Amino acid sequence: MSLHVVILAAGQGKRMHSTLPKVLHPLAGRPLLAHVVDAARRLAPRRIHVVYGHGGTQVVAAFDGEDIDWVEQTEQLGTGHALMQALPGLDHKGKVLVLNGDVPLVGEKTLAALAEAGRGGLAILSCDLIDPTGYGRVLRDSQDRVLRIVEHKDATPDELAIREWYTGALCGSVARIAAWLARVTNQNTQREYYLTDVIGQAASDGLEVICVKAGDAWEVAGVNSKRELADLEREMQRRVAQRLLEEGVTLADPARLDVRGELVCARDVSIDVNCVFEGRVTLGERVRIGPNCVLRNVSVAADCEVHAFSLLEDALVGERCRIGPYARLRPGARLAEEVHIGNFVEIKASRIGAGSKANHLSYVGDAEIGSKVNIGAGTITCNYDGSAKHRTVIEDECFVGSDATLVAPVRIARGSYIGAGSTISKDTPAGQLTVARARQISVPSWKPPKKTG
Repeated sequence: MSLHVVILAAGQGKRMHSTLPKVLHPLAGRPLLAHVVDAARRLAPRRIHVVYGHGGTQVVAAFDGEDIDWVEQTEQLGTGHALMQALPGLDHKGKVLVLNGDVPLVGEKTLAALAEAGRGGLAILSCDLIDPTGYGRVLRDSQDRVLRIVEHKDATPDELAIREWYTGALCGSVARIAAWLARVTNQNTQREYYLTDVIGQAASDGLEVICVKAGDAWEVAGVNSKRELADLEREMQRRVAQRLLEEGVTLADPARLDVRGELVCARDVSIDVNCVFEGRVTLGERVRIGPNCVLRNVSVAADCEVHAFSLLEDALVGERCRIGPYARLRPGARLAEEVHIGNFVEIKASRIGAGSKANHLSYVGDAEIGSKVNIGAGTITCNYDGSAKHRTVIEDECFVGSDATLVAPVRIARGSYIGAGSTISKDTPAGQLTVARARQISVPSWKPPKKTG
């Protein structure tokens, strides 16, 4: 029996107090909806359908190129109405798994159990909470059979005392769900077509509604406010930290780590406090990351040290490099092995050869730096003329003195020495000292001006 997944993602999310559609708010660096789509994909369904509405253009654009069937709900008339919009695209001989786009931590095992339970007719995902305020309650008869779901706003005081709540996820026969939806009305306080009414329809037809219970309340927690989003973020980061610890990563404080993407660590990696990892980050064996660092789409090879307050973005770092503190690697930085990039040094779109060093207060942009090059403090490559970028080439074993200005395009030949304070705008000869600075003079008759008043 083929499986379709329908993800309901049309809600506005008024309590988020944001112009951004609720399902696009980030959790661990990715949209809420992306986490749900990923969970659905692990079931290998025939098709994933996303019902969108509020902020539809933004939602669709955020998943450009992904294999998703987008279904527009032009009027938000409830969850039942949302599923009705997707019905024409479903195989009526198969089954459908319905999920919510704002429930991002739902796990593969739970969804697989729900999909299997729905094979015979209808299964729902429920959970027990001490305080299920705001959620629809699962009503059962004296023989513990599910009768229906009552929304919180429509519940009586006795019904509100029930702790088992319906999470919004269900699975069942497409043909049967379509027939039950056709009988659903909007006779309720919200004047909406509730998908939950399908459950009551199934029970009234004598069909057993199977309850799959989630053992972890976080797994079925939805996001309706920034506070709830922040709570889920902390839970997500706790899970990531737990996984890293189990894999052998040393975390100075698991509660002070943020992974907003994918972090892959080899053996004996050590990460200090308040570090942020975004996109895909790979850390080789024995890499040490100091406190308060940000790494975004970076690969760091074995035995490197990244010292405190460094920012690395879209960069490749070779083995045994030392970076920081307060260093910045911008997109396109490529470091060979044993490179030193020190405090307040910025590297952009440049290749740095093996054993080269820029230890203090320098800017290297759009450059090719050879091996065993020393970049003195205060050195800058002047790569931009106001309209175009130009390359600076420094060949192997050059020594660039402090406060040098290299005006691109320019080539510093192998073994060159550049005198401190020089402005170099022409190619230099190999193995020679080049000095380009104003002649120093002293004026014996000069006297400082006298202050007036």
